Amino acid sequence: MKLRTLPMILSAVLLAAHFLRSYSLLPMTICLLAPFLLLIKRRWSLVTLQLLTILAAIIWSSTLSGIIQQRIYEQRSWTASAIILGVIALFTLFAGWLLNSSQVKERYSV
Repeated sequence: MKLRTLPMILSAVLLAAHFLRSYSLLPMTICLLAPFLLLIKRRWSLVTLQLLTILAAIIWSSTLSGIIQQRIYEQRSWTASAIILGVIALFTLFAGWLLNSSQVKERYSV
């Protein structure tokens, strides 16, 4: 169970660091508080966290798109950034998918 929730916590911390980099304190705080929804043993908390991971993957993809466009404009290499942010976006989606397992669902009531 703990191994299935740990990626969610790591994904939230990574996104919080992303928001801190741009001094967006409200989204950063929301990202840091989101894993505490795991303490609420209700199904809606799992669904909320899964939706937040989808939103986080969209944010990572949007950031990736902006970085690629900027690097192409500056005629700089963008492949390393694309690989790193692409892996982070996939890891974030994977963290949400892990919350969909039967082991996790049975601990959270309807």
